[in-house]
Amino acid sequence: MVKTATFEALLESLVEDGEGYLFTLEGKNYRITDRDEVRRIAEEHGYIIIY
Repeated sequence: MVKTATFEALLESLVEDGEGYLFTLEGKNYRITDRDEVRRIAEEHGYIIIY
């Protein structure tokens, strides 16, 4: 199965928590400080990122 996501949609799913961002993907939660980390995380989950 091919999984795709737009970079914009990934960024829209971030929730600011005062110390950075909370990012949830496929039921796993990640606390990140740099918004660009969503790309790396999505790629680790097998997503192809569309810009």
